[in-house]
Amino acid sequence: QVQLQESGPSLVKPSQTLSLTCDISGDSITATSAYWGWIRQPPGKGLEWMGVISYSGKTYVSPSLNGRASISRDTSKNQFTLQLTSVTPEDTAVYYCAPLEALALKFHTWGPGTQVTVSP
Repeated sequence: QVQLQESGPSLVKPSQTLSLTCDISGDSITATSAYWGWIRQPPGKGLEWMGVISYSGKTYVSPSLNGRASISRDTSKNQFTLQLTSVTPEDTAVYYCAPLEALALKFHTWGPGTQVTVSP
């Protein structure tokens, strides 16, 4: 069964770039029709969809992130990466990666999440 695992720094300073990696096991990042996404949850707030990358490498990023987010992949390592530039304390959240079920448009089999705090 597919499993996803987030990794990256726990603490980032304001104005820096956050880079998080999602490692996929049990499935291929290039599997036909597969989409892989990032979701975050700030403390005390709801879930926020950030973006996805498709099996072909095409990305869709939430416009609410004001162009600060990008998603890339490394097919040889079967992983994809979120980069979020110019971070502020408002970017403090638990960050999750998850595959997207294409038909139902639902994220499933989420990773455990990783806490990221933006603080001086």
